[in-house]
Amino acid sequence: MGWFLYPTFSFVNWQAQWFEFFAGLKTKLQSPAKVVSVFDKITMQGEKGAVATVDLPLDLWDFDTLELDLSLSCPSRRDSSCAQWDHTVQLFLCCDELSSFCNTELGRWITAFRRGIGHWLTDVSPLLPLLNRNRCTFTLKTVPWAMPWVASLSLRFSISNQTDDDGAKKRHPFRVMPLYSGGTFDKSYNKRYRPTKLPIPKSSKKVELYAVITGHGSDENGCGEFCVTSHHFLINSIYNNTLTFDSAGTALGCTARVKDGAVPNEHGTWLYGRGGWCDGLQVNPWRVDITKQLDLSEPESNTVLYFGLFDGLDPNPAQQPGYIVMSSFLIFYK
Repeated sequence: MGWFLYPTFSFVNWQAQWFEFFAGLKTKLQSPAKVVSVFDKITMQGEKGAVATVDLPLDLWDFDTLELDLSLSCPSRRDSSCAQWDHTVQLFLCCDELSSFCNTELGRWITAFRRGIGHWLTDVSPLLPLLNRNRCTFTLKTVPWAMPWVASLSLRFSISNQTDDDGAKKRHPFRVMPLYSGGTFDKSYNKRYRPTKLPIPKSSKKVELYAVITGHGSDENGCGEFCVTSHHFLINSIYNNTLTFDSAGTALGCTARVKDGAVPNEHGTWLYGRGGWCDGLQVNPWRVDITKQLDLSEPESNTVLYFGLFDGLDPNPAQQPGYIVMSSFLIFYK
């Protein structure tokens, strides 16, 4: 049941919600898929983290869905053996050491405060084109000073029965274009970003914005962990695609995510809403179909510009600025 921060039956209710989530997760894991084991109860700690090179299916192009099945448990059965602080965990991928995509982030999670029941399934299907070799190296790591976690990770390749919004058969991603990364959330944050031209492959039938964004640290406004920030991708100077972390800083913001897999009743302040994340939960990619925002007849004429705001304005902290961790891409489908 974990830790009850104060006397209320809400903690019992949240644990019950998690059991319901976990039952659903087990059902999902029984669905047909080609499963590739990357880590099996390996200790993740230190500068190196956990590293494995694995063989991938030869028929990768036949699949349109890639899910990351990750669990993080304690070194022993007791919660007290788990890491006491929450940290970001990232999965990096390298299929070609000479490629600019080597060590691209494939997945992101936040550890729980001393609870070892975390288990999540994250859909990263748009990044399938990055697995362009039959042998790839995966690195799972957090800050080197954190206490160890025991990690298990599998890749699940499958074929979706879904259709796209236009009713057509689900399209297949074939190219990934890197966009912007994050940085220190201070008065210079947006000065580093410039409009980027978008060379669109002629065979593209669909284009998607894909981003994983989280805010961390705390200035006098609680930014970027506990303040409401907004993240904007402006297409062709017209279409403003916006992701706003409106639950950041709320007293019970992350309790609403227990039904999605957030670990309840952690030994720490897990209840508060955060900037795009919760303790003991995966960070879900933000995906937006921007096909209709582009001029596909003039594939060299399209642009994108990113900027991040606090309270609708450029950040301008007086002290100890926070930071934004961001991976963002355009995904081209055919």
